[in-house]
Amino acid sequence: MLNQSYEPLNICRVRRAIPLLDQGKAEMLENGRGFIHTVRASFAIPSVIRLDYVVRRPRQRQRMTRLEIFNRDSYTCQYCGQESNQLTLDHVSPRHQGGQHTWENVVSACARCNRRKAGHTPKQAGMKLKRLPGPPKDSYNFNIPHKYRSTKTEWRKYLPG
Repeated sequence: MLNQSYEPLNICRVRRAIPLLDQGKAEMLENGRGFIHTVRASFAIPSVIRLDYVVRRPRQRQRMTRLEIFNRDSYTCQYCGQESNQLTLDHVSPRHQGGQHTWENVVSACARCNRRKAGHTPKQAGMKLKRLPGPPKDSYNFNIPHKYRSTKTEWRKYLPG
């Protein structure tokens, strides 16, 4: 669902989108896959809709959560480069060695690499980071869940970056 200014707001279900379209509160930009048939009418399943009015949302600073770290790292292990949705968090400088729980010290890692590193720094474990961690580059607070990244390709043109 996009704002009037084409800014992504959220991911809504077809059950929510069809009444918005039927009431004239939104327009369909991308047709989904197929139709929903009722007794009186048939409705195309929308994939992307745009509201006809502006929804004002305050810009929030991104909190450091598992999901935000996985999104920042593009669901990729920062040691071996494997893309997966079965990732863990790893402290580059382990907490027992004085490492902090900050954007600059936490990365996504697959379970195999996390076990291999095992409470050491990457240098001690003989591993190298693919990219240095840091806060997300943009303050934009909309992320697509991993399960939709490869199946909903029509959404990409409406996302920043």
